[in-house]
Amino acid sequence: MEINHAHTLMAKALDYRALRQDLISSNIANVDTPFYRSRDILFEDALVKEREKLHNLPSKKLQMAVTSPMHLQGNENDFPPKAEIFFRDGHMARNDGNTVDLDVETTEMAKNGTMYNALVMALKKNSMLFKSVIDSSAKI
Repeated sequence: MEINHAHTLMAKALDYRALRQDLISSNIANVDTPFYRSRDILFEDALVKEREKLHNLPSKKLQMAVTSPMHLQGNENDFPPKAEIFFRDGHMARNDGNTVDLDVETTEMAKNGTMYNALVMALKKNSMLFKSVIDSSAKI
C-alpha cells in the first residue's frame, strides 16, 4: 500500500512541477511587460498537504467551529489540496514596475526541469519494479 502512496505523491509532484514550469515560462514571456510581477508556487507546502491527505495525517488546519448540530459539516474532499500561487517580489522592480529577473527565472527553470526529469525517472523505476514482480510471479 505504501508504494501506491509513493506513486500517487510522485504523480502529484509532477503536476506541481509542470505548473511551476508554466509559471516560470509565463514570467519569462512577460519580461518586458510593464508592471508584471513574477509568480511562483509554494511547491513544498503543496506536497506536504498532499502527503497529509494520502496518509490521513492530522492537518494543522483550523477546524470549523460548530455551535449547533444543525450546522452543515464541511467536506475536505470538496476542496483538494492545491498549490498556492504567490508573487515573487524579492527582486527590485525596474523603472517600468516589472519584477522579472531573467537570470533568476532561467536558473529556476533549469532546476525545475532537472527535478521534473528526476521524478519521471523515479516513476519509471517504480513501474519497472511492479512489472518485474508480475513477470516473476507469472513464471512460478
